[in-house]
Amino acid sequence: MKRPEILIENLKKNFEDVTAIDGLSLEIEKGELFGLLGPNGAGKTTVIKVLCGLIKPTSGSVHVGGFDVLKEAAKVKELIGVCPS
Repeated sequence: MKRPEILIENLKKNFEDVTAIDGLSLEIEKGELFGLLGPNGAGKTTVIKVLCGLIKPTSGSVHVGGFDVLKEAAKVKELIGVCPS
């Protein structure tokens, strides 16, 4: 069975009184190009930080290359590169 390269299921992230991500689910297949678009404050940077293992989600699950970003953060970091502007 083929699994997505990036799999996000019901991702939620809260910062005290602010809900930055509220139930995001997303599948991105290997070789697929995608853009993460939205207005300021929509949670784009928060999604990227969770994908990179820089912050922990409040709930939900995130897998990159089949690895869980919480349980296998070192493996995920071997697969990705992020260059913020």
